[in-house]
Amino acid sequence: MLRWVCRAMAASALIAILGIAGAHAQKSGGVLRVYHRDSPASMSIHEENTASTSFPMMGVFNNLVLFDQHIAQSGMATIRPDLAESWNWSDDGKALTFKLHPGVKWHDGKPFTAADVKCTFDLLTGQASERFRLNARKSWWNNVESVTANGEYEAVFHLRRPQPALLLLLASGYTPIYPCHVSPEQMRTHPIGTGPFKFVEYKPNQYIKVVRNPDYWKQGRPYLDGIEYTIIPNRSTAILAFIAGKFDMTFPSEVQIPMLKDIHGKHAVKTAGVV
Repeated sequence: MLRWVCRAMAASALIAILGIAGAHAQKSGGVLRVYHRDSPASMSIHEENTASTSFPMMGVFNNLVLFDQHIAQSGMATIRPDLAESWNWSDDGKALTFKLHPGVKWHDGKPFTAADVKCTFDLLTGQASERFRLNARKSWWNNVESVTANGEYEAVFHLRRPQPALLLLLASGYTPIYPCHVSPEQMRTHPIGTGPFKFVEYKPNQYIKVVRNPDYWKQGRPYLDGIEYTIIPNRSTAILAFIAGKFDMTFPSEVQIPMLKDIHGKHAVKTAGVV
């Protein structure tokens, strides 16, 4: 039964998403309307512990590397380039060098360079003059002794001991690269990234909005003009709003069997009333 529920809701989400583009022969454009379960403390992925921030903000940023989003099970074999074009390990396994994409710009027009990689990890390892209010995953980087920038397009991670699994941490949605020229304080309220979407506005307990980055460095992306996340903590309310057509997608993990029975009951009553 649970498997059926997941499949049913996944199918509903797919139909809803396809419905947006069906009439336009899969043309780019449109604003995706999504409900969001929580009102995050801030917009800074590095300072928050849950997906409540990373879910809406991940599209604002890029990682050095990222798990292939088309493969359900993540692992070393599914890691793909993002801000880094390539990477290689030293013979002793204690240095990881990334070659970076040239020509990438932050949303405010400033160039992305290896210095930004160094600044990000100086913050994460507690070596920067500024500090995160909360360094949620500092323990992830205990083995990182330092990060150095060799020119504008090469960043090197120097490790205390070999750690091949470091790439898995770097590919996580919790490991975006932050700009040197923007303070941690600003990143909590108005983050600047290099990603496909630009941050527009966050109103706690109401909504989060992002819009298409017209200067995104990956050609032809993103396909959407924007995404609007409406904050609805109550799952039943969110699902009913989805059924009413207020949102374009839902999530299988959000639906419980009692909730599904309730939805079926309401639908049956509504149908009987129409008949």
